[in-house]
Amino acid sequence: MTGRELEWSRGDRAKAAAKLMVGWVALLWLLEVVDVASGHALDGLGITPRTPSELIDVVPAAFIHFGFAHVAANSVPLLVMGFLAALGGLRRFAAVCALIIVADGLGVWLIAPAHTNTAGASGLIFGLFGYLLVTGFVERRPLGVLVGLLVAAVWGTSILVGLARTQTGVSWQGHLLGLVAGVATAFVFKRRAGRGVVQV
Repeated sequence: MTGRELEWSRGDRAKAAAKLMVGWVALLWLLEVVDVASGHALDGLGITPRTPSELIDVVPAAFIHFGFAHVAANSVPLLVMGFLAALGGLRRFAAVCALIIVADGLGVWLIAPAHTNTAGASGLIFGLFGYLLVTGFVERRPLGVLVGLLVAAVWGTSILVGLARTQTGVSWQGHLLGLVAGVATAFVFKRRAGRGVVQV
């Protein structure tokens, strides 16, 4: 690739990643508007652990929130970390998100306390944090390492707080499982740099 082609490739990737994540976050807000308007009918799409019929909610639960404050708290980190992860390619990003969401949801279904209802994008956010944190090291890409360090500097403290078991009404299990799943995806989807694509 020429320098001009690489520049266009980077610009196209950034535009596509930005559009995807703005649309994703907008969808979360729209779903919460529908939830409120319907008397919180969508809250039932959260995960109730160890109930076989709840397995169908493993994926939808990542898009449902319990109030606008819940959506707001997840919007910025999902937007930024999702954008950074999506710069590596939308198909790869889709696979990373799918693995994190499914693994996190199944884990919550297995180990969350009985009679709880777990929903929200925070499991995915913790997963994207873990993915961005280690993928640069796994693939030995200096720019990826730098991105991981910057993400850690901005959100590292919040991640640690989110893993604390003392917070009422917060699924530390979902956060921890998402983080572990995100780190795992960095290895599952490992690829070599230098294949004619621009990655971060």
